Amino acid sequence: MSFGLGEGLLILAVVLLLFGGKKIPQLASALGKAVTNFKKGMNEEEQSKTKEIDKDS
Repeated sequence: MSFGLGEGLLILAVVLLLFGGKKIPQLASALGKAVTNFKKGMNEEEQSKTKEIDKDS
């Protein structure tokens, strides 16, 4: 499902109305940190599995 420019602007306007201009940078920062931590955890899990496979071989 894809949305266009109009829908994107509508969503942005609703978010701005709900959270206000001051909260949006804080939310974006928190989201960025969460994504970074998630990716870090995924990489650590992958490395752990790789080490386990190499250990068994």
